[in-house]
Parts: sequence; C-alpha cells; structure tokens
Amino acid sequence: MAQVKLESKPFGSGGIPLTRKHESLFKDAVRRLVKNRAAVVGLTIILLLILMAIFAPLIAIKRFDVQVLNDQNKAPAWVIKVFPTMKPYTKISTVYPLGADYVGRDLFSRIVYGARVSLAVAFIGPLISLIIGVIYGSISGYFGGRVDNIMMRIVDILYAFPSLLFIILLLAFFRSSLSHLEPGSPAYFLSKMDESMGGMLFIFVGIGLTAWETMARLTRGQVLSLREKEFIEAAHTIGASNLRIMFRHILPNILGPLVVAETLAIPGYIGTEAFLSFIGLGVNPPTPSWGAMISEGANSLRSYPNQAIFPALALAITMFAFNFLGDGLRDALDPRLRGTQ
Repeated sequence: MAQVKLESKPFGSGGIPLTRKHESLFKDAVRRLVKNRAAVVGLTIILLLILMAIFAPLIAIKRFDVQVLNDQNKAPAWVIKVFPTMKPYTKISTVYPLGADYVGRDLFSRIVYGARVSLAVAFIGPLISLIIGVIYGSISGYFGGRVDNIMMRIVDILYAFPSLLFIILLLAFFRSSLSHLEPGSPAYFLSKMDESMGGMLFIFVGIGLTAWETMARLTRGQVLSLREKEFIEAAHTIGASNLRIMFRHILPNILGPLVVAETLAIPGYIGTEAFLSFIGLGVNPPTPSWGAMISEGANSLRSYPNQAIFPALALAITMFAFNFLGDGLRDALDPRLRGTQ
C-alpha cells in the first residue's frame, strides 16, 4: 500500500491556512526605497534636474552667453523685496525672472545650463571611479598575498597626497602647458577636446584619478569577504576560471554596496567641481557653472546678493537630493533590513 506524505501547514483562525508571500531582493529593495520619503523627494529632484539639463534650450528664456550691458544688475520687483539691500542700486526689470548679472546675462538661463555641468560631474565621476576602483580592488582582493600587498601600498601612497591639491596642480599644469602646442600632436588634440567640452575634460581626469582609491579599498574588502564563501569554493571545484568566478559570482554580490557608496560620494564630486570653478580652475567661461556664478556674485554680495544666493541654492538642493537618495539606497539595499517594514 502506497504511503502518502502529508505536508503540514500552519493554520490561522477559522482553519484558513496561512501563506507567506516571498519577495525578490529587487522588489523588496524598491518597496523600502519608495517608503523612504526623503529618498523619493531626492530622486524626484534629480529627475527634474536631468530633464532641465536635457531641455535647457527650451527652458532657458535667453542664451547663457548673451550680454546686454544696459541691463547689468537688473532684477524683478519680487527679488528686490526678498533682498531689500538691493533697492538703492538695482533697476527693476521684468525681463529677467531672477535678475541679470554684472554684464547683463540672464541668471535663470545660466542656472539652467549650469545644471549640465554639475550633473555631468555627478554621473561621469562615479563611472570613472567604479571602472578603475572595481577592477583594481577586485584583482587585489581576489589574488591576495604579495599582489594584494603591493597594490594596496600603491593606494596608500596615493592617499598620502591631498586629493584636492592634486587636482588643482593637475589642472594648473595642463591648462598652462597645453596653451601653445603644435597642431596635430596628441597634446593639441586633448587641448582641443577640453576646449570643445567647455573645460570639463581635465576636471573629469582629475576627479577620476583621485576618486577611485576609496572605491578600490571598498571593493577589495568586499572581495576578501566573499572569496572564501562556500559557493566560491564550489565554483573552483567544478573548474570555473578566475574570470568567470569574478564576473558571475563575486561582482553581482558586491555591486549593490559599491553603487550605494558612489551615490553617497556624488555630492563630494559636485562640490569639488564647484570649488574648482570658484577659484577659476573649473569650466572655461562663458560656460556656466554654479561654482563660477557664486564666485562672480560674491564680489558684489552686499549690493546684489541674488547673483550668488540663487546659484548657491541650486547647488545646495542638488547636493541634498543626492545625499537623500544615497541614504535611501543604503537603507533599501541593506540585507539586515530585508523583510522589515
């Protein structure tokens, strides 16, 4: 006689079986991210900034480089009410929503176009850091031993030099040495590329050469914690190559914390670009940058505070948005919070 194996199930009130719904890791992370109001607000602001940067020619009411000297330092009435110290010096004009700067350029249009610079740094900087740092840290952590020791000592040496000072020296060297070059040379090509990008190329190079060190250390630590796990040992047992183990088993398991770390580092990249533009080593004028606009407005802060405060607000809101999103992603992807409300 055949035996029938009965599976016992827990019953609730009224004899109704209780079933437990299982969620995938992705759905669970999205659910917790959506419940984080600060992260949702940050993500919404970032999406609006991206749309503003893409459609800047449609949103801006004037070109960012058009100068009308007769309209210099003009502002609408509501701006003068907000900043009463402007009243003795400013002529009222309804043409400029946020006012005009010291050479008659529209502040609103320059803030809109300035979002392109900050967002470019916000996305290209982490991309460079991830590519270099993940490759370097993965090799160091996976092979270990003497390879790990030598590679990490190189990182320690680079850490000993201040990152911001290194970027300033790098930009100063490139900007001065590439000013007079022979046409057709590689350096001339780089100089022209930087010029066509409004001075952004060497900013990306400077940030990329300094930002990957932290990512390399973080990646190394994640790889060291995973390489002795049972599923990695099983992959070795069935003859999987090191490259396959790295890309199929290790990287998918460490990518979440790395992305969160880079998201939290984005405000630092934006702040670095703004500081470089503030001291005159950022983008080339007349390309608008919030840091350069703050620097120009700071010269007449008491008489025309709108010229510095409005771009400063745009910079602060952007950095807060990425901070909120980074905190939300960290909480959403934390495995210790899986299944919690």
